Amino acid sequence: MKILGLSAFYHDSAAALIIDGEIISAAQEERFTRIKHDSAFPTKAVEFCLDHAKCQIEDVDYVVFYDKPLLKFDRLIETYVSYAPNGYQSFIKAIPVWMKEKMLLRHQIKKSLGKIKNPIVFTEHHESHAASAFYPSPFDKAAVITVDGVGEWATASIGLGTGAELKLLKTMNFPHSLGLLYSAFTYYCGFKVNSGEYKLMGLAPYGEPVFKNEILENLIKINDDGSIWMDMSYFNYCQGLTMTSDKFHSLFNAPPRKPESQLTQRDMDLAASVQVVTEEAMIKMCRYTRDLTGAENLCLAGGVALNCVANGKILQEKIFDNIWIQPAAGDAGGALGAALFVLYQLLKNKRNNHGKDCQKGSLLGPRYEHDDITSFLDGKDVLYHSIRDENILLDKIVDGMKDGKVVGWFNGRMEFGPRALGARSIIGDARNTTMQSVMNRKIKFRESFRPFAPCVLREDVGKYFNIDADSPYMLLVAQVLKKHHKALSSKDIRLNEDLDLRNRVNLVRSTIPAVTHVDYSARVQTIDEERHGRYYRLIKKFKEQTGCPVIINTSFNIRGEPIVNTPENAYNCFMKTDMDILVLEDNIIFKDEQKKIQDSEIDEYRNEFSLD
Repeated sequence: MKILGLSAFYHDSAAALIIDGEIISAAQEERFTRIKHDSAFPTKAVEFCLDHAKCQIEDVDYVVFYDKPLLKFDRLIETYVSYAPNGYQSFIKAIPVWMKEKMLLRHQIKKSLGKIKNPIVFTEHHESHAASAFYPSPFDKAAVITVDGVGEWATASIGLGTGAELKLLKTMNFPHSLGLLYSAFTYYCGFKVNSGEYKLMGLAPYGEPVFKNEILENLIKINDDGSIWMDMSYFNYCQGLTMTSDKFHSLFNAPPRKPESQLTQRDMDLAASVQVVTEEAMIKMCRYTRDLTGAENLCLAGGVALNCVANGKILQEKIFDNIWIQPAAGDAGGALGAALFVLYQLLKNKRNNHGKDCQKGSLLGPRYEHDDITSFLDGKDVLYHSIRDENILLDKIVDGMKDGKVVGWFNGRMEFGPRALGARSIIGDARNTTMQSVMNRKIKFRESFRPFAPCVLREDVGKYFNIDADSPYMLLVAQVLKKHHKALSSKDIRLNEDLDLRNRVNLVRSTIPAVTHVDYSARVQTIDEERHGRYYRLIKKFKEQTGCPVIINTSFNIRGEPIVNTPENAYNCFMKTDMDILVLEDNIIFKDEQKKIQDSEIDEYRNEFSLD
């Protein structure tokens, strides 16, 4: 039984393939087209999934799309009618796209795939999210919460999964949406909606929630079950081309921040305020869900489930015994969820995951063999060292990390989802006091306030962070233990109050300063040998030589580009940044041995982005 799941036409298009109940492959289209958040039909992702399984499209039994476009169109028309004549500009922009693509989606799928004779199924958006959360999880029974911007009508759902059965029990509907509330503040603070929310989350620790009362007294009401009611006069997303209205701007005494302009303390306080409100709603939703379902375990999906700070707060509250979060929690993961929903709900197959995480570390994308890589390097006339002895290879990498070198790490199958999880990562020594600054300014070319994540051996996570749970998908934030804190000097304390975020973010706050955020938090990824293989052995060797089981990890890309997929993507990124070492499977490349790239090329790369 082969089932192909698809998501497309909104953001983060993806494809996923399941064969006989096993997740075989999954990938976002952006990784192949190199268009960040590509929303086009996932032609190349489908091609990869089929090639990886050595099958053709005619071998697929079911093709499944992750939402129901006609139901979404119904919501769109009803909303425009409700707000008419306002929203005319938005209406005339949206309708041609719907008439050309989304209303004829079945035809579009057949046209894109070709030779398809078997059924095309459409699942509801939050059914797809819920299925992506529950079915790959290790739980036989679990409560399921999905929260995002909006699907067809639903903006959040509560469900219960038992064995192979998944039921949605409650939904919250448009226009009231916790995800759209967060996106409204993302827009208002000058970041891009549907991609900049994680920047807002990273900015929040610099501020104080001084606007919390304004939000709760004017914008929204949080009900006891975690659902929210929003005063839509403050928002513009129902009828306009922006997220917020003039009334919203008047409440906070300013127009939206212009993108790339200087961040102010007010922006930081706004971020902190909506973050706290989001956490409060999510915690209430979780408490209600526990009472409603009686389940001991929780599964999360939907774009809001990528808010790892809120996830960490839920874990700390101990509402549920265990939490599992879909690593591709946004629309990309809907492709996987749609396929799983058909497998179990429609076809009534039995489910037996033997208490295991069936997402396989979310390492579900392409991998490249030794001969493919060396052929590429030889064709580029690159000086490299092939080291087939893993111990020798890892020794050389650890030596470089100890010397403060930044390493591009390309190993195994590419990650599915927005996080680099040790397959397409940039890594370094978390103890290094300048590593965070170097990575942000000279490699990632991104905003200086953005934090980096620690990767820590699973068996050592409780020795450094106030968490003792699996976090293989980097979706839980925890605090660095006080025993690892460093006291700030009087000069440091003054810098910590500086509006120049570079001064604040680069203060040495702990024994692992490169991964310690300004509030002593860290977005933790736990590493184990079963899921992560060689990556685990690298960190273990780093611990053996340094005594520290923690390294810094960030995604292998620069600002504005998707995570690298191919060896060529990785090499180009390596050569146009200040990375020192590139590891392509068994091949290691040292920057100082290469022909020096022209400084003007690097400057051109950097100047493409305006950094604050």
